[in-house]
Amino acid sequence: MDTLLTAEIAANAPRYRRKSSTFIDGIHDVPSEVGNLAPAQLYSTMSGRLFHSGRIAIVMVGLPARGKTHICVSMARYLSWLGVKTRIFHLGDYRRATVGQGGHVPQDYFYPNASPASVMLRQKILKKCREDIYGWLNHENGQVAIYDAVNPTASGRRALAKEFAKHDVQTLFIESFVDDQEILKENARNVKISSPDFHGMDPDEAAKRYLKRIETKIPVFETMAEEELNYVKMINAGQAFFYNNVSFNYLSHRIVFYLTNLHIKHRTTFFVRAGTATEEDSYKADAPLSAEGEAYAQVMAETLMRHREQERQAIIDQGGPDVPLRPLTIWTSTRLRTIQTAEPLEKLGYKVRHRSQMSQINPGVCEKLSERAIRNLYPEEVEKHELDPYHHRYPRAESYHDLAVRLEPIILELEREQNDLLIIAHESVLRVLYSYLMHCSTRDIPKLKFPRDEIIEIIPAAYQNEAKRIHIPGLDPRMIPGSPEDIRIPVPPGFDDFGKQLSPISIPAMMMGTPPSATEVTVGFATGNRKGSISVSNTGGLRSVSGSFSGGERPVTEKIVNNTAKEMVEDKVEDED
Repeated sequence: MDTLLTAEIAANAPRYRRKSSTFIDGIHDVPSEVGNLAPAQLYSTMSGRLFHSGRIAIVMVGLPARGKTHICVSMARYLSWLGVKTRIFHLGDYRRATVGQGGHVPQDYFYPNASPASVMLRQKILKKCREDIYGWLNHENGQVAIYDAVNPTASGRRALAKEFAKHDVQTLFIESFVDDQEILKENARNVKISSPDFHGMDPDEAAKRYLKRIETKIPVFETMAEEELNYVKMINAGQAFFYNNVSFNYLSHRIVFYLTNLHIKHRTTFFVRAGTATEEDSYKADAPLSAEGEAYAQVMAETLMRHREQERQAIIDQGGPDVPLRPLTIWTSTRLRTIQTAEPLEKLGYKVRHRSQMSQINPGVCEKLSERAIRNLYPEEVEKHELDPYHHRYPRAESYHDLAVRLEPIILELEREQNDLLIIAHESVLRVLYSYLMHCSTRDIPKLKFPRDEIIEIIPAAYQNEAKRIHIPGLDPRMIPGSPEDIRIPVPPGFDDFGKQLSPISIPAMMMGTPPSATEVTVGFATGNRKGSISVSNTGGLRSVSGSFSGGERPVTEKIVNNTAKEMVEDKVEDED
């Protein structure tokens, strides 16, 4: 009997069900999700755990409106990206589930001197949440459980650490300490007032009640100073850090390293394709922009500047503060076409930084080969690629997985960036970075589309990021379509199926090929002409989208895809107990 079959029997046998994660050999067990590894996972085990790192409970500490949930979701997104099985447990969700749909908690529930009935209700909610954490860690092969609650007292935190130790789980406390009033106001305005606790309530009344709730916790809250506990204290959204005893395993160091790059200040990220070059989509040739590419760069810059100013004015019209636009930083790869695409913005005084890691995916021997030629020369490789386009490599090429590993330093810098950020890169790079921010499945990453007539705007939020598209008007339809869904790069004009130079007479016929389908859409991005309908299936956690376009008009900021991080971490909202 083979090992996998033995594992299946052990996992399903009632006698061993609660010990299935250690019954075989402590590592090999039945995986909960087959065939959907994390984007940058360096290696995998059948159980899904990185066993040399042990199990960790990350316990959040801090008053409401301190950005705890933002930190939770960001950490879960990064750890899952690396292949660490992670889940968040929001205590506020358990409270709402306990009182039921439309139910209300007692008025003194959040007060230190609550009535016996309120205390009993709090204990019931707390017990259920803790039981789920232990069950997930002990019996579902969980590795990092993130407990999202206020955890205000030193005695409570000490008791919690001892309780986790009984389950052979290391505890890492993370306190978000904020006394900057501007950060507190922004957190309350952008996140907390949209909580289900205040749904349908007048915004002013909601703010008043929420601030009252915070005031009730302040007299009993004790900032972390327990010398025997492992903790990190983030001060004012990452302005300073304080560490205590954080040295118990490899994974704890990765978590701390990530936290040093994280902040909870609001900023927007824009994704833009580089303009067309004289040798389009060529990896080896570092070709400059064509005349059409230069015109595209100018129109793109004007569209982005106009959009940012319109967004600022909309905030003012809605009663928001009249403040200047946030600074804008621009990142490009070191490829000439991306650098030149940023030149119109650089001339306006914006800072441009070049990142060598952001070069496009290496197509290897498939450079300048048509799909037909690839199928004729490498039929076995094509078969492997179609089975797993994310992890497969053609000869001498990179896979998307290789690209994701290469881009990890860029991801950490992206988390550290506090200005609004514009990323100009090849479509393969945008696919990977977008998938990190929006938590896309590895099955979907090679299929993401970024047509040139759209700027993609990603708006961060505590619970889920959102993406909008900004239409760039007046472009030649021939330069709009995105590149293929994987490394099967089309033959540039002037070359035959096998990359040989064609005579000038042959070139016009190739350029007049069948245009891309006007209805081809993947995860919310339209490709090809501006006319057509959208139809996106709900796969890999991405929601279904439908609609239509006509003529040259398109909604300026139509929302396209919601982050699925909230499904990934199972629990959606609120960080208050």
